[in-house]
Amino acid sequence: MVLGIDPGLAACGWAVLNKNHQIIACGCIKTKKEDKISKRLGQIYQQIQKLCRQYKITKVAIEAIFFAKNVKTAIVVAQAMGAVKAAADRMRIEVFEYTPLQIKIAITGYGRAEKHQVVQMLKQTLKNGSLIKNGHAADAAATGLTHIFTNHCLTTEWGKND
Repeated sequence: MVLGIDPGLAACGWAVLNKNHQIIACGCIKTKKEDKISKRLGQIYQQIQKLCRQYKITKVAIEAIFFAKNVKTAIVVAQAMGAVKAAADRMRIEVFEYTPLQIKIAITGYGRAEKHQVVQMLKQTLKNGSLIKNGHAADAAATGLTHIFTNHCLTTEWGKND
């Protein structure tokens, strides 16, 4: 199973997919703005570990920060990415990063695709695509599917739980 992640501190999107392009579950880890950043990062860390155990995750695919207009926002997102990566590493799960450009090309074939185009292709490609209820989960599903598309062609080392 692949866990796709759209990193964020206030809302961290996640989606669990199998190699057959089926979305198993998706959602969003939300943290409270009034809590300290350390507590919020700890919540993300714990929830990622819980998801990895619950769905027997074998790979984590995370959307990389490619460009940020606001440095403060980029730092916070990078911290959330660190919590996700640390949680996966603690469980000995390999993490892969994909840029927004790589994700758009993998999903739509066009690197400048609009968000609604990516969502439309996800719903056409994924079995149970109707489970996607918000933009963060959609981004996470697109990231996970990018990993499946990219690596399923390159390797046959998928485990029986993928």
